[in-house]
Amino acid sequence: MLMPHPAVLRALVERYEAATASEPVDPTGRPGPATRDLEYTLCVSTGTRDVRAALETARRLLAASAPAAPVRAAVTGEGRPAEPAGATC
Repeated sequence: MLMPHPAVLRALVERYEAATASEPVDPTGRPGPATRDLEYTLCVSTGTRDVRAALETARRLLAASAPAAPVRAAVTGEGRPAEPAGATC
């Protein structure tokens, strides 16, 4: 399966969430046209047939594509690793 670029997928999810929050439903209770278009695009982009599955897949793909935070091992004067700034347990 082709994978959508993370930036494009993130923008689609954000636009969908904004549309569902701001676009009124039509007289029959269905989402408005912009929301329906975004639902379709999300489904095609994620290879799903349901917007709930599309959002779940999109979020999973975005989480998997997120770069890992760099790990820096600072050492204190005693030769042991320093506590990260602001770390609480």
